[in-house]
Amino acid sequence: MTVLPVAYLAPREWYKAYLTDPAQTQIEALESFEKQTCRNRCLISTPDGPLTLSVPVKKVEHKQLTRDIEISYQSRWQHQHWISLVSAYRHTPFFDYYAEFFRPFYERETKWLWDLNSGLHEVIMSLLNNQRPKAEGLQMSAYSYLPTADWKNEDLNRFFGNGQSILDDLFEFGPETIGKL
Repeated sequence: MTVLPVAYLAPREWYKAYLTDPAQTQIEALESFEKQTCRNRCLISTPDGPLTLSVPVKKVEHKQLTRDIEISYQSRWQHQHWISLVSAYRHTPFFDYYAEFFRPFYERETKWLWDLNSGLHEVIMSLLNNQRPKAEGLQMSAYSYLPTADWKNEDLNRFFGNGQSILDDLFEFGPETIGKL
């Protein structure tokens, strides 16, 4: 059984690990949330170099579970993220085709970080499998919640490095992305 942390627009290395055997992969929800990790951050490629996008979260209590993290909407982060994605990828071959599936996540508020990440993951998996994504994101019940060891920052860096988001490949290679992983 492979256990992965939930991730915001996860790095390609995360998807390589996930796609090795999705049926035997668990996405962890019952770990303690760690700030400034792939759980609420991603790295995208831009013409000016890598750009980190962070989803702001409400005050995190000590040992708060990842599934219980609320997104903060005090800033216009959704607008900033969408503008960054458009600027970074608008000239890639598949952005115009795939953008419609990502835009809703930046136009509506989602209370929980877990739900945002799960919905984005479902869209990415559908596109990787060359299927049209469902209108609604993945429901939390689709994952198992067996407690496992927490992913610490040093574990994340060692396993995923400073990997770019899967979006880099998806918008560049489209349906061929899964073969490139």
